[in-house]
Order: sequence, then C-alpha cells, then structure tokens
Amino acid sequence: MNRLKGFYVYAAAVALLPILFPDNYFVTVVGATILLNVILAVGLNLFIGYAGQISLGHAAFFGIGAYSSAVLTTRFELNAWLAMLVGLGLVYVIANLVARPILKLKGHYLAMATLGFGIIVNIILVQESSWSGGPDGLGDIPTLSLFGFEIDTDLRWYGMIAFFSLAAILVSLNIIDSRSGRELRAVHGSEFAAQMMGVDTVRTRTNVFVLSAMFASLAGSLFAHQQAFVSPESFGFGFSIEIVTMVVLGGMASTYGAVFGAIVLTLLPETLVVFEDYEMLIFGGILMGGMIFMPQGLFVFLTQKIRAVLNHRSAPSQKPQDAQKTLECDS
Repeated sequence: MNRLKGFYVYAAAVALLPILFPDNYFVTVVGATILLNVILAVGLNLFIGYAGQISLGHAAFFGIGAYSSAVLTTRFELNAWLAMLVGLGLVYVIANLVARPILKLKGHYLAMATLGFGIIVNIILVQESSWSGGPDGLGDIPTLSLFGFEIDTDLRWYGMIAFFSLAAILVSLNIIDSRSGRELRAVHGSEFAAQMMGVDTVRTRTNVFVLSAMFASLAGSLFAHQQAFVSPESFGFGFSIEIVTMVVLGGMASTYGAVFGAIVLTLLPETLVVFEDYEMLIFGGILMGGMIFMPQGLFVFLTQKIRAVLNHRSAPSQKPQDAQKTLECDS
C-alpha cells in the first residue's frame, strides 16, 4: 500500500503539470523526454537494482525498438502500433538469445559483455545504410494515432508517453511485490543461497533481462514516432551510461529512486547547457560522487534526511512532558 501511495503522488504530479503549465517548454517537451527516460530507468532498475546484475549496453534495445518502428513504418508502410509490437517481439527474441551466454558471466565480465553487445548493435545501425539510413539516420517516421486521433502536438505526446510511464511503474511495483520480485532479491542477496532454496537463478536473471529490454524497446518506439527521426548517435554507449547513472544516482532497488534519477539527469543537461562538451565527465563525476557519499542513492538519502528533520521537529514538543514526568517522579 505504501508503494501505491508514491504511485498516486507521481500520477497526480504528471497529470497536473500540463494542466497548470500547458505551454511550458520544460513540461511538455523536456517533460516528455523525462517520461521516456523514466520507462528506461525503471526497466533497467529491475535488472541492476533488484537482480544485482549490470548492463552497459541497454541503449542497444532502445535502438532496436526505435529502428523497428522506423523501418517498418517508412519502408514497409506497416501500421505504427503493429510495428511497435513487432519491435517488442524482436527484442524479446534477441534478448533471450543474448541472455543465456552473457548471463553466465559475473561482475565486470558481464559489464564488458553487455558493452560489447551494445557496440555491435550500434555498428550494425551505422553500417547497414540500405535499410537504417546509416550515420544520416532515418526520417519521415509517421506519428501515432489512436482511434483516428493524431498524436501530433507536444502536449498530446506528453500525455501518450505519460500513460506508458505510469504503466511501466505499475508493472514494476507489481513485480517487486510478487514471487518473482522475491526471487530477484534472493538472487541479488546470494545466488548460491537462492539456488539452495529452489530458485531457478538462470531463469530468473534471464526473465528480468528480457523484461528490462522490452521496456527499452517500448521507449525506443515511442521515441522514434515522437521525433519522426532516428540516427545511431542516439543509441550509443554514452546513452547506456546515462541510463545506468539514472538508476545508480536515484537509488538502486527503488522504483521511485529510478524515477527520481531520470528526472534529475534529464533536467541537468538542460540547466547546464554551457557544459555540453563535458557532459560525459559530469555524468561520471556524479556517478562517482553518488557511489562514494550516497551509496543508497540520492532519493533514499533525501527521504531519510527529510524524515530525520521531521522527527527532530516533533521531538521538542515531547520534551516538556518528559520533564514534567521527571519532576513528578523526583517529588
């Protein structure tokens, strides 16, 4: 129930912002980007935060989803929603094929394997120019429509992406509170102990990897139709690092921490435009600082501080009563 309270607060904020500020750039445009990153971060948090694994190639699945929608709608004139489903199916197959060999690895070996996968996908997107457009990308991607209603304005796109971000958070919360969520935490705590308790650790890690990849594919398809253009530059190693930073900075093993991390790290480049050339250095510094000084994550750190302040403020009101009781006992 406590988890759902946070969901209701998030849903209310997402719904009220465009009503209060319908023409604000930071709400309708940057806000839509934040919501896309929320989908990515919440999905990756299941794999990194709850299962205790690592992936440095998550942008590859984001790119596969985006290019699936782009290629199928522009070159084969497939319906945009069907193209999105095909992209999800393709990512499901690829993620399952990749998961078995990769997830046998541990620690930095796993990180390097996922990094290699991301680089391979990016190279394919660049080299296969006959269908991907190569480095120049692919444009004229049609927008989405729902019951004949075109999603063709910033405000409408905000609403569409907001719906899917809310669905992603709700799915994540339900998984965490289910048997599968307990298995993920068991694998994170001790894979050997989880095996002794009858948990199929290979299946558990594979399933969460695939699910996380499908979250990324969904976000990629939405991104492609929203931007009407895709290029390999958007799905490189740098973006994979950004997603990981969102999860780690916000707070691993916390769905709302991932949401908070996505909000902070999407707004940060907008407020520090003058440091655009040093973006990767800034992200690296934030990641290092967070791991050193706030290992539990910024979201958890701030909530603990707020609770401490509130408890401290309520404490003095009880002191006179305690003092009175002490005097009565002395008398």
